[in-house]
Amino acid sequence: MEKFSVGGLFSGVGGIELGFQQAGFKTTWANEFDKYSSKTYRLNHGKHLIEDDVHLLQGKDLEPVDVLVGGFPCQAFSVAGYRKGFRDPRGNLFFEIARLIEELDTPPKAIMLENVKGLSSHDKGKTAEVIKDTLRVLGYSVFWNILNTSELTNIPQNRERTIIVGFRDEVDWEERKDREFPLASANFDAVYPPKNRKRNRSIRDLLETDVDEKYYYGPDKYMYKELKATMKNPETAYQWRRIYVRENQSNEMFTLTANMGTGGHNVPLVIDDKGFRKLTPKECFNFQGFPKSFKLPTDVADGQLYKQAGNAVTVPLMKLIGSKIKIALESKYSSSLTKV
Repeated sequence: MEKFSVGGLFSGVGGIELGFQQAGFKTTWANEFDKYSSKTYRLNHGKHLIEDDVHLLQGKDLEPVDVLVGGFPCQAFSVAGYRKGFRDPRGNLFFEIARLIEELDTPPKAIMLENVKGLSSHDKGKTAEVIKDTLRVLGYSVFWNILNTSELTNIPQNRERTIIVGFRDEVDWEERKDREFPLASANFDAVYPPKNRKRNRSIRDLLETDVDEKYYYGPDKYMYKELKATMKNPETAYQWRRIYVRENQSNEMFTLTANMGTGGHNVPLVIDDKGFRKLTPKECFNFQGFPKSFKLPTDVADGQLYKQAGNAVTVPLMKLIGSKIKIALESKYSSSLTKV
């Protein structure tokens, strides 16, 4: 059977597309506006990236795909942001997804959108309802879950994210599931959300062994005294929070953020044989589950690379979600497969 195709919006460095490719999909096109992220994307994924403002994309110019994916910008819905939701222009980017779904010559068979955990509770749930209602008007069923990387994959990072999945022409799937087969939503519901798994990888498994001195905090740093007093356990992660150090009690990495590694806030820290240091950009990509072969541009500043890693998705989680969507699509669109 030919692979299902994927189109990506707000692709960043391509973590969603990579996870779906690992699950057996093929990427037809992707879109990203940031020039630094685009450079990293092309270095690893080839030339199918459309580097342009999403507002300028026209659905009629895009090749129809089986699955539309996107980690649409989350600042407007983040607890750390101003929580303006749809009043923030960045929040309105969700409606660009809806617009493109309508404009494509053939609507995608399925959608998968990713955002911060806080999207689910923003404005007392009203934001979530607007998104759900919009997708239903477009003809999609809606599965809305909060999934955590550390519970579902072998990556030791506490990263809770809102995951939205939908299937075309199946808004009323629950009413039809006993009368009609195959329904992708019914088959998806049978295997989703994924079950928690026992993780056997530790933080140290994802750390580099040869780290440049520039990442270390020595006695000359203003926070060194606090680091020395607090950082005792080499098996876990710490975080510099402007004026104090916080230890992760679960021996996991803290949620990686776009502003980590720069300034004095949310900096993820570890202890190794040489002392106290922050994560390197490559290690941040390790904690997002990117393969060792994933390349980082040498002509892009660390600050941009930290931002890219913090804005990325955890690749193994995307592979897991993609594999469940693939099961559902095959149940509906391949007559040779049996019911799940």
